[in-house]
Amino acid sequence: MNLTYSEVGATREGPLPPGYRHVSRRVRLGSGPEVFRTAAEALAHWRPQRGAGLRVRAGAERAGLGVEFASGIGAGPLRLWVPCKIVWVVDEPGRYGYGFGTLPGHIAHGEEAFLLATDAEGDVWFEVRAFSRPAKWWTKLGGPVTRLVQSRVTDRYAEAMRGL
Repeated sequence: MNLTYSEVGATREGPLPPGYRHVSRRVRLGSGPEVFRTAAEALAHWRPQRGAGLRVRAGAERAGLGVEFASGIGAGPLRLWVPCKIVWVVDEPGRYGYGFGTLPGHIAHGEEAFLLATDAEGDVWFEVRAFSRPAKWWTKLGGPVTRLVQSRVTDRYAEAMRGL
């Protein structure tokens, strides 16, 4: 499936593109190689999403380049599924993460990234970076509420990773 935005990969490095709402969170998870390994495994197996209270339907058990997945918020027949595709992955000593973009049917257009990094002191950091804009008339209309939900879900991603 084709992505719904043109700035593919913009969450990986550098500034986020103009014309979108930007979200960023950075939290310390602990320090040392074991913390990094545990966090990387959790990230690879959709732990931030599930820990934030979302359901995940994925084309693979593990996150990887090109994997399509949908996260669902809500309950039962009121659950809203939003399709995404992983567009970049970094897997190197001291850094692990991925960025995923929106597919047709998503309520937004944009990209979100989850990245783990170990700094010079050995501290492990989890960062969420995203840019998005509404894709549906009702998400445009619900502007403040939509932004509040996005901010709360981002906080819950960070809480889920901190709770490892």
